[in-house]
Amino acid sequence: MEVRGIRNNNPGNLDFVGQAGAHLEQGVHPRFAAFNTPEAGLIALRGQLLRYNQHDGLDTVKDIISKWAPPTENDTAAYINGVSHALGVTPDQKLGPFTPQLVAGLMRAIIFIENGKNPYGPLVDKVAAA
Repeated sequence: MEVRGIRNNNPGNLDFVGQAGAHLEQGVHPRFAAFNTPEAGLIALRGQLLRYNQHDGLDTVKDIISKWAPPTENDTAAYINGVSHALGVTPDQKLGPFTPQLVAGLMRAIIFIENGKNPYGPLVDKVAAA
């Protein structure tokens, strides 16, 4: 069986909070959003990252991932280190403007950590640039 995030078309494993185009996943312990298409899940992932930056003012990997993957349910330090390494930055380094390239890099790193793989290829870049 495919991993949860890929199966739900929710590669960021976003909790279900009534997002447009999403429904609560099926299963024994439903919690996460399920989207109809991979693109819809990627759009939701991008939107959440942009909200963290534009609304919450988060502009370091440490700040973003600490909110994305809190230590109550994740190895947040390892997650931060993985995303920082993927982006080639330090955890506390200001990321600067959220360009499509930066957003795509964040998305790819999160997708890989959440799912152990990233089967989306150039679709990530397309969504990040939209």
